[in-house]
Amino acid sequence: MPFLSFRLMREILRHPAGQWTLAILITLTAAVYQRGTGPTYPRRVSFEVDGKSYDQKLIRSHGGKSDCPVVIEMPVEGATGILSYRRYPTDEPWTNVPLVRDGDLLEADLPNQPPAGKLEYIVVLTGTDGKTSAGPETATVIRFKGAVPAGFLFPHVLFMFLAMLVSTLVALKALTGSPQRLKYTWITVILLFLGGLVFGPIVQKYAFGDFWTGWPWGYDLTDNKVAVSFLFWAVALVTNLKKRRPFWIVVASVVLLAIYSIPHSVMGSELDPETGKVMTG
Repeated sequence: MPFLSFRLMREILRHPAGQWTLAILITLTAAVYQRGTGPTYPRRVSFEVDGKSYDQKLIRSHGGKSDCPVVIEMPVEGATGILSYRRYPTDEPWTNVPLVRDGDLLEADLPNQPPAGKLEYIVVLTGTDGKTSAGPETATVIRFKGAVPAGFLFPHVLFMFLAMLVSTLVALKALTGSPQRLKYTWITVILLFLGGLVFGPIVQKYAFGDFWTGWPWGYDLTDNKVAVSFLFWAVALVTNLKKRRPFWIVVASVVLLAIYSIPHSVMGSELDPETGKVMTG
């Protein structure tokens, strides 16, 4: 059976349709994994109210100049709640705000913060039996950012996704000896350049006030991931201009895939509440 599976995989990779299908599956898997991890993805929590468990999501990222609404779906009539928050990371006293009922929802707002500013907050619910539930044992941290125009954000996301897709595709083509490897290597480099080094810094500027916070000026892991992946793909392009060297194409593709597996916004921009300066790393 392993031999038959290997032969079947080899036959699939020989055909462009098979290459595209496998590349799409790998890229979507990486994208879903990255979206479901990292410090900005909503936190899944559970509250115990009147003997029943209620699954909720606590927001961990907010853009724009408006306050951030914290919304809890709680259909139990008579159940109440408190939202407690403070600036992060500080030892300031907690501010307590009652959750206001609107139908089946309990709501309260977190005050807007400067770009890269963070708050930590706790939601405590009280059932009709008087018992309380705080959901997670630790506070949830939310980071605020400036509003990013869709005209810059959409191309950034699109080009980065396509760069990953074509990167995976060209690796498969390199492994099977396809003469199209150089063409798709060029496409990968161009997409990565546009998405990561053109639109990426613009998005960063709108969101956190700086075009680039990676090496050599900072330790922002997102920016550094882009720089490393582009460097590897630049090497892959140069080494394959005059001679077929599939090794470097495969290495660059694996590096990009590994980088995509690192949760987004880890070691990102963070406002120091004491100094007012935005720090990275």
